[in-house]
Amino acid sequence: MFKVVDLFAGPGGLAEGFASVRDANGNRVFDIALSVEKEPSAFSTLRMRSFFRQFERAPREYHEYIRGELSREQLVGAFPDQWRSACEETIQLELGTPEAAAQIDPLIDKIAAEAPDRCILVGGPPCQAYSLVGRARNRGNAGYVASEDNRHFLYREYIRILARLRPVAFIMENVKGFLSASVDGENIFSKVVFDLMAAGGSKDSYTILPLVVSNARGGSAHILRAEEHGVPQRRHRVFLFGIRHDFPCQMSVFQLPEHHLRPRDVAPSVRQVLGGMPVLRSRLSKIKDSPSAWRAIVVEAFRLAARAAFDEESEQLDMVALRLFANAEAVSGRNDVLPTKSTESAIVDDKELADWLIDPELDHLPNHETRGHMEGDLARYAFAATFAEMFDRSPKASEFPAGLAPAHRNWTSGKFADRFRVQCWDQPSTTVTSHIAKDGHYFIHPDPLQCRSLTVREAARLQTFPDNYLFEGNRTQQFTQVGNAVPPYLAFQIGKVIQRVLE
Repeated sequence: MFKVVDLFAGPGGLAEGFASVRDANGNRVFDIALSVEKEPSAFSTLRMRSFFRQFERAPREYHEYIRGELSREQLVGAFPDQWRSACEETIQLELGTPEAAAQIDPLIDKIAAEAPDRCILVGGPPCQAYSLVGRARNRGNAGYVASEDNRHFLYREYIRILARLRPVAFIMENVKGFLSASVDGENIFSKVVFDLMAAGGSKDSYTILPLVVSNARGGSAHILRAEEHGVPQRRHRVFLFGIRHDFPCQMSVFQLPEHHLRPRDVAPSVRQVLGGMPVLRSRLSKIKDSPSAWRAIVVEAFRLAARAAFDEESEQLDMVALRLFANAEAVSGRNDVLPTKSTESAIVDDKELADWLIDPELDHLPNHETRGHMEGDLARYAFAATFAEMFDRSPKASEFPAGLAPAHRNWTSGKFADRFRVQCWDQPSTTVTSHIAKDGHYFIHPDPLQCRSLTVREAARLQTFPDNYLFEGNRTQQFTQVGNAVPPYLAFQIGKVIQRVLE
């Protein structure tokens, strides 16, 4: 069994994937020895999931906790040994400080001593400073100096621990913008690769290889496209896979397709993972919420959008307006009362993902509750989702009727052409990011009659978190955790690649 150290762990997407890899006898290949995260709510989720993994089969009390029938204290009190193990496995630290190093270094040394040549390091230093949006935002901040932004250099803490642990292999994950980011004229990607390769004391201590077979060159060879590997989401991230140069494995193995992630012929769609979810309505923000108030406001939102569409000189928008009026009548004529939350279990129309996501013993779906939306945004959601329903794509800002334009200075600039974006039923979703915590505009539900953005559980399913994966904290914190994570199902496949290479 390999010992895994997970840095900048978030809610534990990488650890969940690696911990799920089994050998031919059903035994775990990877033991999560240490997971490190600083943000309190993400850490709470991480530790609870570590507790969950102490059991081969989740106890009845865990499901009672998810249902709200047991407190956290009652749950962990019933299983003190398993909770103690979870507390030993997880630590809340802000990496990169001398104080954190003083705490983590003895733990790293202990793991290295207990499992020489059986350790793996995984993790992704925070990516905000590398992302294209983050860099644009930073340039707009007066006095911003990239070389003084600590987020650019947290990878050095990863490399410091890599040098101390000396694992046989490592995985470092980051956003695509990482490939083109620079500080003081120096390309960050080239610097990171050089430092990773030299982490063992010599310039070629580690060999860095792509996880996928492709014709790409340079940094692009290390990009994984999640939708090609069974994830219902177009998420493209850089994964650097390193092998220690003295580890006894044949390098020719990396030329064989069966030792790499293999692309799936057809990417799973939003419909396959969300189509069976319980139907919900949005809540109303700024005004008193009730089912009747919601119905009246949403019916008017559809009609407002329809009138705005008719005002344009466009045959396409005329057709959309007719469908908007029809949807208004559909909402008005409903006799059932749509809830704002549901705990009902939900099917998945994809066997591989169903096996991964669904817990047959789970009778309470957690984190499936809608957020509130303002009246003006509901009309835009109604238009965008109806447009996508008709044309299987989300409308650009330039295709919105003038009467629905938000009071946003960049609306007509082209910078935010997809400010209101629908996740279309028959495609993989766009990238689920932490921005979903701020508002739902980029993550509009494809069913126009629900007129809302995605819930935490729906976003978690697109990220391939199993349904029994409980996200702690408030809803904003839960969204942030989901958006920042590595999809566990993708991490599972990466773990299987490493298993085959090392064993």
